[in-house]
Amino acid sequence: MAAAQEGAFQGIVTDPLGERTCKPRRDGLTMVIDKGMGVQQTEGLLELAAPYIDYWKLPFGTSSVYPTRVLRRKIGVIRAAGVSTYPGGTFLDIEHMQGQLEPFVDRVVDLGFDAIEVSDGTIDLTPAERREAIRIARSRGLAVLTEVGRKDPTERLSAFQIHRTMLEDIAAGAEHIIVEGRESGKGVGIYDAQGEIAEDELLKMVRAAGDIHRLIWEAPLKSQQQELIRRFGSNVSLGNVPPEEILALEALRRGLRADTLRYVLPGWAEGGGI
Repeated sequence: MAAAQEGAFQGIVTDPLGERTCKPRRDGLTMVIDKGMGVQQTEGLLELAAPYIDYWKLPFGTSSVYPTRVLRRKIGVIRAAGVSTYPGGTFLDIEHMQGQLEPFVDRVVDLGFDAIEVSDGTIDLTPAERREAIRIARSRGLAVLTEVGRKDPTERLSAFQIHRTMLEDIAAGAEHIIVEGRESGKGVGIYDAQGEIAEDELLKMVRAAGDIHRLIWEAPLKSQQQELIRRFGSNVSLGNVPPEEILALEALRRGLRADTLRYVLPGWAEGGGI
């Protein structure tokens, strides 16, 4: 396991919630959602926070509207900092609809991305089409993250559908499963219209997964991050985190914010997992 970044108060302050995993890691992953940071902004954030970021997502089809030279520079900066990066899953949906899946994957590799997301949150992929997309991506040397859940809040998957999809994705070569939450964190996946966790949907996802270490929960809101940390510990994997919230999330994970510090205070009675 890689050494942790040396903090300004190392040796003085011990993290109240216990030791955080260090890169490369299987647990405690953090995925950033970057909707349009410039190269210099990206460099600045990585100088501060690269040890706390595992995946850097350029969501939707934003990669397509970057100037090519800027996108190549940006991907190079992210990769040089030891962070994996990939374009959003909706982009792959579009390319699949247009019959450009293999050329799209080849272009992803050519641009310098080292990962890809396979999902059917907007369009319907058959299990065979989903497996084929994973196979093509892996054959090009890309790490594969897949996503479960629909972007339309009126479309909820059954526990059986979720379980089958997860098992098939892992068997096909997916490294992690992303639980849909969108960038709003409201009215989709495990969240209700107010952004609160819907208990039945959370339990359904956990039971379907079996091994929650495979899951990356999209949790753009601090209240969601806090609740998932309370339930699963500081090394739960979280995604769709806004870039400006990375250090705040890392402090939350470690118990360096009042919101999670209280979990270790005497008299706290609501700790523990589900």
